[in-house]
Amino acid sequence: MRKLLIFGILAAAVVIAVIMMQMRPQPPKKDTVELDPLVEVLVLEHMTVNFEINSQGTVLPRTETILSAEVSGTIMSISPKFIAGGVFDKNEVLMRIDPTNYDVAVKQADALVKQRQIEYDGAVKLRSQGYRAEAELASAAAALATAEAEVVRARRNLERTYIRLPYEGMVRNKETDLGQFVNLGSRLGVVFATDFAEVRLPLTDSDLAFVDLPVATDMTPSGIADGPEVTLKAIQKGAPVEWKARIVRSEGVVDEKSRMTYAVARIEDPYRLHGDGNELPIGTFVSATVGGASADNIIQVPRSLLRGSDELIFVDDENTLRIRKVDIVRADARNVYIGIGATPGERVIVTALETPVNGMPVRTTDDDPAETQVATGEDE
Repeated sequence: MRKLLIFGILAAAVVIAVIMMQMRPQPPKKDTVELDPLVEVLVLEHMTVNFEINSQGTVLPRTETILSAEVSGTIMSISPKFIAGGVFDKNEVLMRIDPTNYDVAVKQADALVKQRQIEYDGAVKLRSQGYRAEAELASAAAALATAEAEVVRARRNLERTYIRLPYEGMVRNKETDLGQFVNLGSRLGVVFATDFAEVRLPLTDSDLAFVDLPVATDMTPSGIADGPEVTLKAIQKGAPVEWKARIVRSEGVVDEKSRMTYAVARIEDPYRLHGDGNELPIGTFVSATVGGASADNIIQVPRSLLRGSDELIFVDDENTLRIRKVDIVRADARNVYIGIGATPGERVIVTALETPVNGMPVRTTDDDPAETQVATGEDE
């Protein structure tokens, strides 16, 4: 009896619950409203654009010299500046080769000239008196000229015992030392000038359309031209640093392997020996921004709006999508520049759509504000 009572209570509870659920009033139904996608648009307009060309390269010395011994002998003195990184002045003596033998050679050559001069003067006198033939006088004159030439050679060799450069510069590396015997042609070290440095900047054929590189006829007698300005950038001590430079020439040939044309930018006083600022050491890898040409009636669009490689999504006057190809004049990391295929006043979609198709209806944020409010749910 107890089990039947428990079962009856449970069954009654289930029946009561079903009856109550059936008696509950149904919630009101809302009509489903299918809204077209809401998109943000950008109105296109013409502008004048000053293009910038990006490149990169390594800072190189304008003049670099491999020092070689022009005479043989023992290195008897070396300047304390003749070390890697040492800075020296124009015509400063960097090292001296033992001049003893060359001093002796100069004295011998001077003595020989005096002897040959006496012989020549005697021959002239005897010739004037008719005691010598013309050939003997000519032989004496030739001997005197040879002796004088030997004096020039001996003095030049003595001068070559001084190792110096005709420019202000820096030592890249040292390859000899005090007391070392060097032969004619022995390498002594490598030095470079510090008045200017240069950077070879590779440019593509498309880059050349937007930068005015100097040509051969623009060159001055010093071999440079007044080209566009360049901003060089690099990281030094963890911070970005900039330097100003200028294109002074184009190398005038196209690289056969890379198909690049190289422009040369020049930096004055890279080590700041005669001015203030951050030095730019030789060998630094820099990025370069070259001032390019300006162009009128160009439409600029953020690169993120580009679909594929050359398509934009337009919204026509009836608020339907139109996918169209455009002619991209140039592109950089942030923007693309359109010459043909778009006109001022047209609208392109900024909002990302998953599957845009031609003819798809949309609503734009520049439509009636009430529609925008409904779409954003602000009326609920």
